[in-house]
Amino acid sequence: MKNIYFLSDAHLGSWGIPHGRMQERRLVRFLDSIKDKAAAVYLLGDMFDFWYEYKYVVPRGYTRFLGKLSELTDMGVEVHFFTGNHDIWAFDYLQRECGVVLHKQPLTTEIYGKLFFLAHGDGMGDPNKTFKLLRWLFHNRLCQIAFSAIHPRWSIWAGHTWAKHSYMKHKETDPPAYMGENREFLVRYTRQYMQTHPDIDYYIYGHRHIELDLQLTKKARVMILGDWINQFTYAVFDGEHMFLEQYVEGESRP
Repeated sequence: MKNIYFLSDAHLGSWGIPHGRMQERRLVRFLDSIKDKAAAVYLLGDMFDFWYEYKYVVPRGYTRFLGKLSELTDMGVEVHFFTGNHDIWAFDYLQRECGVVLHKQPLTTEIYGKLFFLAHGDGMGDPNKTFKLLRWLFHNRLCQIAFSAIHPRWSIWAGHTWAKHSYMKHKETDPPAYMGENREFLVRYTRQYMQTHPDIDYYIYGHRHIELDLQLTKKARVMILGDWINQFTYAVFDGEHMFLEQYVEGESRP
């Protein structure tokens, strides 16, 4: 039985991350290290800091990462790509060129007899009204069509500039790493969702850039995956046990 891997929030291409090329190479080395042990890899959003597909144009860069995704899918490894709030605008390029399975909504799926609820986590219980408005605008089809009318020379620049501003702002003003069960909005959302979905075993999210592994009930467990900017963390399910791990260069894991 092969492993199932979950990771999120690499924000590849961010203009606010000074070690971006090393970060991408580290992610690629991790994917290479698990390719023979993986049945599936779930990328739970914000793998790109900004990604917008035109009909005939996609953002430059990410060659190593996209090539590794293609290698994995060519080998028969399922790669599931969830859009986050930074890479909402993935349409069909990653599916056609890299063979990934694209998810624009949360997914409930059975894996090795356990039921998983998988999502990036944006828009799930976050009380920030400005974020809610921006999220609505970014998902609005008319707004997307209008943005597509701008030449990529300017729209891609604008997108990366906005993403950098967002990253630097939140880097300085983010709340503490963990706010507690009663204040952590993804935990609150999960507790409410559990009331009508009692069969789910694992809730797994990205988005918050914190590592969290919390047993909510005897059955239900919630995990937030950290990030691939500074923490390089991921979850792995071997069919019986779920672990939250950190990728350390040079270490070999089962």
